[in-house]
Amino acid sequence: MNVDIKTTSVTQLRQTFSHVARQIGGDKPASRYQEATIGMQPMVNFHYKPLWQPEMEVYDVRRTKLVMRDWYTFKDPRQFYYGTYTITRSRQQETMERNLEFVDKRGLLRDLPEALRAKLVFTLVPMRHAEWGANTNNCYMTAYGFGVAITQATMFHSMDRLGLAQYLSRIGLSLDGNSGDSLAEGKRLWLEDPAWQGIRRMIENMMVCEDWFELFVAQNLVLDGLLQPLVFQHFERSFSNAHGPALSLVTEFSNNWFDETSRWVDATIKTAVNESPANAELVQQWIADWRLAAQEALAPYAAAVFVEDAEEVLTSIEAAFDNRLVKLGLKAKVAKA
Repeated sequence: MNVDIKTTSVTQLRQTFSHVARQIGGDKPASRYQEATIGMQPMVNFHYKPLWQPEMEVYDVRRTKLVMRDWYTFKDPRQFYYGTYTITRSRQQETMERNLEFVDKRGLLRDLPEALRAKLVFTLVPMRHAEWGANTNNCYMTAYGFGVAITQATMFHSMDRLGLAQYLSRIGLSLDGNSGDSLAEGKRLWLEDPAWQGIRRMIENMMVCEDWFELFVAQNLVLDGLLQPLVFQHFERSFSNAHGPALSLVTEFSNNWFDETSRWVDATIKTAVNESPANAELVQQWIADWRLAAQEALAPYAAAVFVEDAEEVLTSIEAAFDNRLVKLGLKAKVAKA
């Protein structure tokens, strides 16, 4: 008995979906990111209008003053869709778990002198509440934003902020031997300590900002662009230089995450301002307004953390933020509080 094995080649009729082909300029191979993003924004046939806002559709471009001819102009340079996002974060979490276990097992934070542990609790643990606020704000952007290219990324960003809050909680537990006392103290500081009230006030003000793209500017560009380097670069670096690398191990994800997500935030802002002079002027004004609020909020916190070096550190952070704005095609105008 003879068995003939033959191969048959199948000619692919189309390279991608027609709605993707129309967006990328013809029937050519599309990335998984493009196929998971382009054409996903609901546009028609909504079942109802919001009872709390009947003048709007469920998904409505009028929920922001920003105007775009095509909301799919926005791109995530990380090419994150659900699959790539979860795989990336899973690998990073494995690394962080090993770092946290290493630090906790050897008591590298728990065995620090009491004054240093109190310094870390004051500086870091209340940040978990700030991260929860950032999670809430990015959830708002996801709910009311327009264009899947933005809203899927803001949802990923929302979950990242919960992860950051959990890592800050883990740092607190490593400091207090898992008693939870540091978390209670962190909440007290967040609610009562004068150094934290400016940051708390700013986050609460952002929670009532109705324009979702203005909120994107306020939270993800301005506040994060000033607060994250203040804590996870300047403070972490100075503390680690003086007291060893334990803090660097437990904040590794925070530093890497900020560098990674800044690329996405910058790409989003740059796309918006390049769309039209009106958009550029609008974003510039939002930055100026919220930057002034951020300067007022961060000044007492920086003074409490860095003492006599506070002004120098804040000046350094402002200069870096100015350089970032210039690269985005915006004016590096420092608004003094």
